Amino acid sequence: MTTLDSGLKRVVVTGLGAITPIGNTLAEYWDGLMSGRNGIGPITLFDASRHDCRIAGEVKNFDPQLYMDRKEAKRMDRFAQFAVSASKQALADANFVINDLNAEQVGTLIGTGIGGLKVMEDQQEVFLARGPDRCSPFTVPMMIANMAAGLTAIQVGAKGPNNCTVTACAAGSNAIGDAFRILQRGFAQAMICGGTEAAVTPLSVAGFASAKALSTRNDDPLHACRPFDKDRDGFVMGEGAGILILEELEHALSRGARIYAEIVGYGMTCDAYHITSPVPGGAGAARAMQLAMKDAGLRPEEIHYINAHGTSTPANDSTETAAIKTALGDQAYKLTVSSTKSMTGHLLGGSGGIEAVATVMAVANNRVPPTINLENPDPACDLDYVANESRSQTVDAALSNSFGFGGHNVTLAFRKYQG
Repeated sequence: MTTLDSGLKRVVVTGLGAITPIGNTLAEYWDGLMSGRNGIGPITLFDASRHDCRIAGEVKNFDPQLYMDRKEAKRMDRFAQFAVSASKQALADANFVINDLNAEQVGTLIGTGIGGLKVMEDQQEVFLARGPDRCSPFTVPMMIANMAAGLTAIQVGAKGPNNCTVTACAAGSNAIGDAFRILQRGFAQAMICGGTEAAVTPLSVAGFASAKALSTRNDDPLHACRPFDKDRDGFVMGEGAGILILEELEHALSRGARIYAEIVGYGMTCDAYHITSPVPGGAGAARAMQLAMKDAGLRPEEIHYINAHGTSTPANDSTETAAIKTALGDQAYKLTVSSTKSMTGHLLGGSGGIEAVATVMAVANNRVPPTINLENPDPACDLDYVANESRSQTVDAALSNSFGFGGHNVTLAFRKYQG
């Protein structure tokens, strides 16, 4: 049987795609994580000389024409280009062909925190300098957040459920969790899901810096993002996309698919506390982890690894540490925790996508990525954060955490596939 006692269908991960600051394919991304590669440097996408923060995790050497023609690329904001490209990677990785026979059973659910902000900023400048009649007719369809999912579906021919989550930095994880629910209930056979973001723009960087959220370690970008370190001073913006192909188990088995892992749990809560700050003690984050484990039927002692939200902000890292202790009790000190944001920066709505990819790969390969730049641990952050070097270990089950402005908390649970 491929259903749970409740009648819900089992769901597995059969394909992965990644466009990131440390690599533009799954293989490059995973190699970058394992080697502790740092993707953070001076901002080159715009002149940041007047900004308090002048560093970011930019995607390098990205060519959208590897995945679409020039005309199509010109009509997409960068965040949508990332999503389409990573989605096509993931479909190829899954050896999944969408055709007239299955198109209506393949859905798309891709989250983003902000959407096409670059297009919005550029067209506002056109409007002010040249007048309203000079704005591009593609302004709205290029900037609206749902276009990552919409354009991906158009590009690959997926006619099943289509949606977009916009829950700040939890958006990518919400998208994967919601896609998981759709498949559990039999409303599709496969889902293209994850998160994307391209918010390294003048207004975005200025806004986050004004909120005192960003690191200003401009003269030392390689050491700027330092989750759980006592000397952390804020997050570093990143960009990119992470996409998973989720399939109902019977469907995957029927076509002989390679299975990376099984997705087994999804928990989400709200702090209902503050627009940007987590609730002290991390009660909401702890409940999200507990709900994901309950949904998965996993006990705390079965969790071997947590890919932390780990933003490198003073508030998040200590709060998340406290939440992990609340959710997992003594097991918190026996498992490993790491923040891959130390290498990629924070992709906002895209972070849940690439971090779910990292978590699935950890389960599949029994190897966990490090937290780089962890040189002077914060006494309030006293767990095993896999400091500076990746580690081989058993990873039978793992959690991936994403938390967003507005108090959104999301946890995904993955485990090794067992027939």
